[in-house]
Formats: sequence, structure tokens, C-alpha cells
Amino acid sequence: MDAAQPVPGVQLIVLSEHVDYWNHDGWKDPYSSAQLTERQSGYVHSLRLNTPYTPQFIVDGAGELKGNATELAQTLQKASASPKVAVRIRSLSVEAGSPALVRAHIDVDGTSQKHNAEIFVVVALDHAESQVLRGENTGRHLTHVAVAQEFIKIGKLEKQKTFSQDFQVKLKPGTEPANVRIVAFVQDPGLGKVLGAALQKVAN
Repeated sequence: MDAAQPVPGVQLIVLSEHVDYWNHDGWKDPYSSAQLTERQSGYVHSLRLNTPYTPQFIVDGAGELKGNATELAQTLQKASASPKVAVRIRSLSVEAGSPALVRAHIDVDGTSQKHNAEIFVVVALDHAESQVLRGENTGRHLTHVAVAQEFIKIGKLEKQKTFSQDFQVKLKPGTEPANVRIVAFVQDPGLGKVLGAALQKVAN
């Protein structure tokens, strides 16, 4: 979906969020974290679900579904038609070091919004691979895209106002900057609806 971009004229911004509750099967997913499990649990509450499950698609923070291709295509088409808040990432640069430091500037136009929202930045790996050693997928070599490493809240978008701010984030040790994408998004409080998003690859 990330590479195919199935909705004409629309950029779909995806994130893979690896939960850690499967690690008890004897193999630890190197990209999983308690933070991402907590986010999924938060969506169980905000979307009034009975229980978390995987794999699961969350679309614009407002709906969820399993991996049925037809249903997913329809949901993405519908979501793409709704108005979005304009988000822009610019002046992105990498400062070499151990670890490397990513700097950028984010602009958000919230002049059409009637309520406050939250602004987040996500550091994600463009591509990742893992070799499953145990569990139900033993022996499989898995490839991943847009693997979320860290979610950072950088500010608040006040209703009917704009937001313009520099930010910086340290990459995890061993992370290759050329394999990093930065995603910025605006979301209603409490894991509500995603109002707008932008993506910038560090390598660009």
C-alpha cells in the first residue's frame, strides 16, 4: 500500500506499529515496544472495541478494520475524500553524531478548525527486516515498511490558529539516517481523529 498508493491523486501515509504482546512466544520482535502496545490499547478505548487484535488497520484515527482488501480500499477512498488540515515539514536536515540528530520545521494551518488538537512527530524506518526464530512464524523472513520507532508530542494546535515550530529528535543508536522517514500529524485529543499529516524522507 505504501509503495502502490492505490487511491489516485492522494498520498497515503502509513505507519507500522509493532506491539510487544507477542514476544512471550519465545521470539522478541526487535521493532516492538510497550509504547506502541499502549497506543493500540488506547484505540480500543477511543473506538469502543472489545479487545485489541493483530493485524489491525486504524484509518485516520476514526475507524478500524482487518485486512480485507475490498473493505480496506473502500475505507481509504472514503477517508481520502474528507477535508484535511494542511501540514508541512520543511528545512529537514541531519546532524552527524552518535546518535545522529534530525532537525526540521513544521507548519500547520489550523485556521479552519473549531477546536484544539495535538501535534505529533514520528520517527520511522523506511524499510526493515527480521528473521523469526520462534513462535507460529518460525523460520520466516519478514520485511516491513514505515516501522514506527518513536512518537513525540511537539505541541498543540489552537483552534483557528496556525502552528509553526522547529523540532529536533535523536535517532536511536545504529539507525541509518538514509533509512528514516519523518511523519508529522495532527490529531484530536485522546487518540481521536487524525486531521492531517505530512511525510518527509530524511534521504530526500
